[in-house]
Amino acid sequence: MAFVSDSLKPKWLNQFNSAPGAGDWGTYDRSVDELLAAADEWSKALAGIERPWLCWNVSSRWCELQQRLVQEVGWTPVVGYDPRYGSPKVLPGSNAIDFNAAFAYKVMYFHFPLEVMFRFADRLAFWHSDLLVRLERMHELARLFESLRDGEVAAVKDTGGRRYLLTPSRWRYWELVGCTTRGASRSQWEHGAGWWRPIHKHPNCPPAERNDRSRLLGDHGFGIMYWKRKYGGRVHDIRLRPLLEGHCTSINRPDYKRLSPDGPNRQMGAEIDLNYDIEHVATRLSLRHLLGVA
Repeated sequence: MAFVSDSLKPKWLNQFNSAPGAGDWGTYDRSVDELLAAADEWSKALAGIERPWLCWNVSSRWCELQQRLVQEVGWTPVVGYDPRYGSPKVLPGSNAIDFNAAFAYKVMYFHFPLEVMFRFADRLAFWHSDLLVRLERMHELARLFESLRDGEVAAVKDTGGRRYLLTPSRWRYWELVGCTTRGASRSQWEHGAGWWRPIHKHPNCPPAERNDRSRLLGDHGFGIMYWKRKYGGRVHDIRLRPLLEGHCTSINRPDYKRLSPDGPNRQMGAEIDLNYDIEHVATRLSLRHLLGVA
């Protein structure tokens, strides 16, 4: 496997997500037992839910529309939230969980519960807070997620663009949208290669692998690619291109207006509303009928 030298690593990797609730083993400040105990509590809230889909609130109107999309394809929205933005409206048929109850962090990303999913669900779909998807594609994703066997994952393969097609160390599985199963999550945990970053600091990282792992890029999703390559993990690739039309992000948007730098102090919810008109996006994706009353 090829590696990236420290001189080639982007500077943002030194500070990105540098908060204990952001899914970062370098800043997590509690014990593993506390994390697992919290996950066991989350499992009680999901009892009886066969097809949970995590919707993480950073902007209430966007989260409400995501909930309606998930319900349209027969899955149950599981609503979590970043404490900076608070809990959104939870629609009838959705299920809210305060993933931060045992931690009281000021920042929490959806990667936080995703790392220990094997303790609270048989399968869990997830997506970015700023992603909207056409209904026909939502149905395709739902069918893929339902078809996963225990031990399998579906996620977006990200090769970093044409520039890095011949640099596999820059490839990862992006959590833009995906689904994981209990067996896959447990295997990733046992091998120390899950959704949190960086995987060389995972408590289950084999000492013999720590040096090699530390030379890989450290963003979320590199652990899943490592798990696939090193341990034969089974991952179903989700094509990125069909999702780009509904990804309301700053990526490749030179006109994107920022209110704060990337990292734990980013005002993502306010930036989404500033840069994207949800009614316009919903209309373009034929989702306007799901917006409801503002």
